[in-house]
Amino acid sequence: MMNFLYTTWNPSTGINLGPMTLHYYSLMFILAFGLGYVIMTKIYKIDGVDEKFVEPLFTWTLIGTIFGARIGHVVFYQPELFQQDFWSVFLPIQTKPEFKFTGFSGLASHGATIALIFTTLYYSFKIIKKNPFWVYDRIGIVVALGGAFVRIGNFFNSEIIGKPAPENSPFAILFPQQSPEYGAIVARYPTQLFEATGYFLLFVLLWILYRYTNKKYQQGWLFGLFFIILWAVRFFVEFLKEPQGDEFIQFAGLNTGQILSIPFMLAGFVIMFTAKNRTITEEENAKTA
Repeated sequence: MMNFLYTTWNPSTGINLGPMTLHYYSLMFILAFGLGYVIMTKIYKIDGVDEKFVEPLFTWTLIGTIFGARIGHVVFYQPELFQQDFWSVFLPIQTKPEFKFTGFSGLASHGATIALIFTTLYYSFKIIKKNPFWVYDRIGIVVALGGAFVRIGNFFNSEIIGKPAPENSPFAILFPQQSPEYGAIVARYPTQLFEATGYFLLFVLLWILYRYTNKKYQQGWLFGLFFIILWAVRFFVEFLKEPQGDEFIQFAGLNTGQILSIPFMLAGFVIMFTAKNRTITEEENAKTA
């Protein structure tokens, strides 16, 4: 529904499938991983790598993303949950004040990133037996696209919303379904869409560089660029975002999300500018276990 001053975003919660409802957030997660699997299969085919290595990568990425994002959220934004409802940290349930199936909610991208670094290390050394940066370069492409879908899911859920926006702003949106924790229902910035757009453009850039340049032979170059741009998008959008949970890390006017993004950006620069030292040939590129 359009207002003279702003747009109202009040969608249905999901797709009615009779006995159950497929929530849009869950659908975005399914699309993220489904398309990621298809794209990674194509990447391995382009590189001449046996496609049997895609399935274990998908499995470890799924595990790292869900559990890393969940535990990261609790550690960075809701640490009191370890004492208040311990099992809800690790399982998609709530046990207090009553038992309830909640699904995995409260997910932090910083936690997912840290977990993915370790699960990908295991995959690289124990399964495909290639330099981890070779895998990181390629997984970064699909993660950028997946991040865009997740933020679109947040938009459907009216969560991770922005700060109040001037009603004459072309970006002002009213979220009637927003959580009461955000306060009054007023027109706000759609920060979910800002992030989603940034991540999608990053995916396009990385795909072009992977497909049409030789940067994929400089192991870590694409991954370093991925880190720099992804966390820069997160850093700047945070200025327009409402705080997520308790902001227990704050410094010089920066919030928890921004402070956690800085080390990742710095790491990206180091990885990117040392990538020449890890250059491989086309033949080495296709070599696996």
